[in-house]
Amino acid sequence: MRQPSVIARRVAAASVSLVVAAGAAACGPEDNDAKSAGGDSTPHKGGTLTVLNSNPQQDFDPARLYTSGGGNVPSLVFRTLTTRNRENGEAGAKVVPDLATDTGRPNKDATVWTYTLKEGLKYEDGSPITTADIKYGIERSFAPELSGGAPYLRDWLVGAADYQGPYKDKKGLAAIETPDARTIVFHLNKPEGEFPYLATQTQFTPVPKAKDTGTKYEEHPVSSGPYKVVINENDGERLVLERNTHWSASTDAERKGYPDKIDVRSGLDSSVINQRLSASQGTDAAAVTTDTNLGPAELAKVSGDKELAARVGTGHFGYTNYIAFNPKIKPFDNAKVRQAISYAIDRSSVVNAAGGSALAEPATTFLPNQKSFGYTEYDHFPAGDAGDAAKAKELLKEAGYAKGLTVTLTHSNAKDFETSPEIATAIQDALKKAGITVKLQGLEENDYSDKIHSVKTEPGFFLAHWGADWPSGGPFLAPIFDGRQIVKDGANFNTGLLDDKSVNTEIDAINKLTDLDAAAKRWGALDAKIGEQALTVPLFHPVYKRLYGKDIKNVVISDWTGVLDISQVAVK
Repeated sequence: MRQPSVIARRVAAASVSLVVAAGAAACGPEDNDAKSAGGDSTPHKGGTLTVLNSNPQQDFDPARLYTSGGGNVPSLVFRTLTTRNRENGEAGAKVVPDLATDTGRPNKDATVWTYTLKEGLKYEDGSPITTADIKYGIERSFAPELSGGAPYLRDWLVGAADYQGPYKDKKGLAAIETPDARTIVFHLNKPEGEFPYLATQTQFTPVPKAKDTGTKYEEHPVSSGPYKVVINENDGERLVLERNTHWSASTDAERKGYPDKIDVRSGLDSSVINQRLSASQGTDAAAVTTDTNLGPAELAKVSGDKELAARVGTGHFGYTNYIAFNPKIKPFDNAKVRQAISYAIDRSSVVNAAGGSALAEPATTFLPNQKSFGYTEYDHFPAGDAGDAAKAKELLKEAGYAKGLTVTLTHSNAKDFETSPEIATAIQDALKKAGITVKLQGLEENDYSDKIHSVKTEPGFFLAHWGADWPSGGPFLAPIFDGRQIVKDGANFNTGLLDDKSVNTEIDAINKLTDLDAAAKRWGALDAKIGEQALTVPLFHPVYKRLYGKDIKNVVISDWTGVLDISQVAVK
């Protein structure tokens, strides 16, 4: 997942958006088990679930959505070849079959992946779902007018780099074969052991060609999931979903489909959402949010109320907030200066600035602290919670700055508790103790994003964050540290401009592995190796705390998204 400040639709992400995280998952939920959710009584079908959100569900077209695991609200309408496992905590970070009978069958070198569809799959109109529809759904995601989805298919599929979609090129993609109505085969440019993760993206949703209305398709996309769209107002500001009577639970082990109706209302202020969920009056008693966290002040108030505290879901999404260095700019070209700053950081003050330990966990690794990412504990510059100013001064002296130095830290002015003034000030205070004077350069969000993501304007010292497209080390480490992903004339995310042959080679080697557990261990080892270069200073991983209404049952929060899974919810 690209940084939510750049592309907010990435949930968690988390849609997970964000992926998000905007949108998205780490150690596992703390208080979202069945009992805390009122799930000790059997959930039943029926009723209306209300969703109260800040951000509208824009571009409700499977081609245009950038989601992880199929998304949250999108996953109610769009089924994909594979999806995320809908279970609490670590178990929820696994990829499982959805429309397909398994998670995919690779050839020997993982350059060809074959899937077989389950029998009896139908759209909302009762017509059968075929592999030709999945091929067409993928192909239309290449159309410029339907851009916005994940970029992987363009990179991974043979001959797809310049494809412009079926509206301009009716021949389609030869890299996707459909020998029969239930079989689909993908031919890749290079080995990709994590293709089953990619197949959770909404671009793998079947779209019947005869029902494709181009840019208007988002108004009434044809459902393959348990719900169909009956109202889509103001580009997703209000979305009303009702049952798809042709969906069969016998073909779908993941979605529960408990409520009869789901009413998504967006454009609301976050404080209003939390007030309404707290009061739980009328329809708000059966309401949830998929994008609004409790802030520090709100959490303090909720924690003092036993009834409210029992209605808080806690989750972790694969996401890291960090300091980034541009080693092409002095004095950050000197590794000892970067190391000195790494030692000087007071993570306790940074965590407090991010809302406290209930909302942020200190980080010394770039990878999130979850098994699925391959988390390998390390701390190359151990300084405790409060930093080690003495060690930092010693390194500065070795670097030729015995009298200290002055640097500029670029951050966003957005009040996001991540790259915002509170975090920057905490870093400024800590580095002062080590003899480093930090001048703060706060920029408006768009200016900040443009500046830090351009090789030409990237500052030497700035705040950044990264979230995962899926729970693995691959989409976490490769965009930030693979030298071949440095973009000189566009949005660049390799902030350290690292182009290390050994790192690039190891990334390729891990990508060949179809044993995802074995791959995870290699990602963790690579993270530890890269960390020695001090190209970033990991600061903290966020924790998501979200209220839900008093009549909500069966709360499930996985380490894939870190937020309540709307497909599992029942209402009283």
